[in-house]
Amino acid sequence: MLENFFFGLTGFIFMKNALSAMILITPLFGIVSTMIVNNKLSFFSDALGHSALAGIAIGVLLGIGNNMVSIIIFSVFFALLISHVINSEISSSDTIISIFSSVGMSIGIILLSAKGNFSKYSSYLIGDILSITRSEIKILFLVLILVIFLWLIFFNKLVISSLNSELAVSKQINAKFYKNVFSILIALVVAVSLKSVGMLVINSLLIFPAASAKNIAENTFSYHIFSISFSILSGIIGIIVSFYLGISTGATIALISSCIFFITFIFSRK
Repeated sequence: MLENFFFGLTGFIFMKNALSAMILITPLFGIVSTMIVNNKLSFFSDALGHSALAGIAIGVLLGIGNNMVSIIIFSVFFALLISHVINSEISSSDTIISIFSSVGMSIGIILLSAKGNFSKYSSYLIGDILSITRSEIKILFLVLILVIFLWLIFFNKLVISSLNSELAVSKQINAKFYKNVFSILIALVVAVSLKSVGMLVINSLLIFPAASAKNIAENTFSYHIFSISFSILSGIIGIIVSFYLGISTGATIALISSCIFFITFIFSRK
């Protein structure tokens, strides 16, 4: 019975690809989650997820064959644009983010539905990790390496820039530059994981790991370790459960992540 269980997980190429993708995606969620929660930018990642439809549509119009490439390019551009408008302080950040989210999603839906093939891209709404390809897994790997590298190199400056701009200035840290780096990191993670988990639940997957870790972490180090661990745990369990029950992977992971949050909340030290 145990052999049949593991054969089901590794006996098919599409399942091997899905597991490989999940192992690469979940650490990204855990890393970026801590920065999103600390910066109180939960709606930022949601806006990028919704606007990704516009990235797909523009990629189709320009003849870009790989949707992930067009989503990455557009998400990074969109993230920097949102960050620039927020820094201009013409309105509150949540208002600006909501506007961009609505505009991006509307443009995407209009352009894709105009060609009569919106259903072809509907999988991006709920995710379809079983259809992920080897070339997309390679992109995931490169993004994981890049995010880890930038996170390790710029961690302290990212934290200072996001939490206290005046302190950043006193330490001669270019806060605007590092906020842009932070925006790019979120955009990359959202873009490469969208096909796997879906835009409808991606925001919760970027919030729950850090929120759960914050409940029980005693220091900054344990906070990040718990966040990454919870993300990986929920991802692996989620893909196994969804495979055998034939249900949505992204939604399953989100539900498991929420269970972890409530468990850690019960045992919270605060």
